[in-house]
Amino acid sequence: MEKEMNMSGLILEKAKEMYLNLGFKGVTLDDIAQEMSISKKTIYQHYANKNELVEAVGTYLMQIIFDEIQKIAASGCNAVEELFEIRKYLRRTLEDKYRLAAYQLTRFFPEISQKMHMRQFDRMKESVSRNLQRGISEGLYRTDINVDFVSRIYFTGISGTKDSSVFPEELFNTNDLHNLYLEYHLRAICTPKGILLAEKYLTENKE
Repeated sequence: MEKEMNMSGLILEKAKEMYLNLGFKGVTLDDIAQEMSISKKTIYQHYANKNELVEAVGTYLMQIIFDEIQKIAASGCNAVEELFEIRKYLRRTLEDKYRLAAYQLTRFFPEISQKMHMRQFDRMKESVSRNLQRGISEGLYRTDINVDFVSRIYFTGISGTKDSSVFPEELFNTNDLHNLYLEYHLRAICTPKGILLAEKYLTENKE
């Protein structure tokens, strides 16, 4: 049983690597099998078809990202600093190949993309809600904010900034856009004490 689980994980890891480097569309199960020197039948023993493997890889990538976000949240930084540390981590991690993979997932696997979008919403809502509650307890966020509303609007805003028809690349550099949105978010929810911290981190993170 352990050997089977190990093979399943090895297939997942290799598929993740190939999908990120070459895209979801172009990589076939034959390609993965060839890279691993195994038969395609072995892949089918763990994943019924390509769609199932693509969804597993999407879930795996999301888990990796949110595990790191949880580590940042548990690192002892304050609620405002946590958002900047998460921003830095995502900027380091979500390189062009991640954006290409996300685009291909939406374009060629829309049903899986929609599932991932809803899972991302659930995970991000949980993470943002926890950050908001901690910020309130630290005196950095206003006590009168509606945590459920703000966590939902934060996700909606982050998703909206990815729409190039609304925020074209020739007008908005990706990094600048994300910093602008983070500043917008913090100025809406921070106490004067939180604003001072936010301005400090904004200055430190300017390029």
